[in-house]
Amino acid sequence: MAIRGKISLPGDKSISHRALMLASLAGGESRISNLSTGADVQTTRKCLEACGVIIEDNKNDVILQGGDYIDPDQPLNCGNSGTTTRLLLGLLSGQGINATFVGDDSLSSRPMDRILDPLSQMGLKSDSKNGKLPITINKSTLCGIHYESPVASAQVKSAVILAGLGAKGKTSIAEPILSRNHTEKMLDGLGVKVSIDGLTTAVSNLMSPLTPFKLSVPGDPSTAAFFAAAAALVSHSDIQLNCILINPTRIGVFRALGSMGINVKYLEQWEEAGETIGNLNISYQPMKGITITKDEVPGLIDELPVIAVLATQANGKTIVRGAEELRIKECDRIHALCVNLNKMGAEIEELDDGFIINGPTPLNGAEIETFHDHRIAMAFTIAGLVSEGDVVLDHPECVSISYPEFYKELDRLQS
Repeated sequence: MAIRGKISLPGDKSISHRALMLASLAGGESRISNLSTGADVQTTRKCLEACGVIIEDNKNDVILQGGDYIDPDQPLNCGNSGTTTRLLLGLLSGQGINATFVGDDSLSSRPMDRILDPLSQMGLKSDSKNGKLPITINKSTLCGIHYESPVASAQVKSAVILAGLGAKGKTSIAEPILSRNHTEKMLDGLGVKVSIDGLTTAVSNLMSPLTPFKLSVPGDPSTAAFFAAAAALVSHSDIQLNCILINPTRIGVFRALGSMGINVKYLEQWEEAGETIGNLNISYQPMKGITITKDEVPGLIDELPVIAVLATQANGKTIVRGAEELRIKECDRIHALCVNLNKMGAEIEELDDGFIINGPTPLNGAEIETFHDHRIAMAFTIAGLVSEGDVVLDHPECVSISYPEFYKELDRLQS
């Protein structure tokens, strides 16, 4: 059955996290609409509330009262959210908060040294379990530094920038490849002087609270990518994605789809809160294999699982290299993709930093190990649209991490 219709998606997860955190630094009441409905963003909200931030729901909006933070009286439970953990480590360190961060088994296995290293150079005193959760930060006086990040990571960059807002002097970070730039765009839109020189971003200590703001969060392109992939896979499909964030650092997946031969049309575009938003049309076309290089990976890291699914139905070879970051996401996504696509009959070769897929190959129904990873669950749900036999997920509920309504919307577009 073809995938057809229009879809408007909940707010972008990355911007939603940052909107809550920056509103907590404002001197007054901020209003955020279309906040992401995912569990990870709710985790950020609960952690901020535990630090004394007042957050209320008002119909479809969230109203947040900025002010002074307090030390939480219980550990901050970050659940499965790496973004919550890494960005709050920076934010709260800069604000002189004593706190302990904990999380679920998956989060507790992920490395946090990439955040703790620059923060310790700034003067943060902390304790951790060999660079992993639980992590305790102690009230410290931070001083600005220049940090050369060994990885292109928006989480590392944002943590350092947020810490720098509460540090003495100037803080700057250089990255090897441009990563998502939502933090610096939002700060610039709020009147904070953010200096950007090539791949180096710099900020100085906030001399006064941020200005309260109103923000409507644009639709999440990472979630939109799974519906775009559904339309790309199923013949006679045609969908319109409305009010989607089209920040250049976030639409690598749509560039990749276009390179594969899929019809990707940008319709109306407009600016809001420093970000470009627009409507996109995606329609089915036969696909060809492509090569994705290290320089392209930061712009589509979260969408590589569904690109792998598309590659199984593309003519020729698809090669992904420089994506070792996939191994330290919610699960080892390279391993998860190879295990599950092999079960379905795909030809996939596992590499240390990516994979090679030869297509097209028929896909068979299979029992899928999601590893409790929402992107794996979504990707293999899409694979099930063209499989011979049913795809059965061991933990389908894990999609609630980013988009609880995923299955309902996919069903609607098939009706």
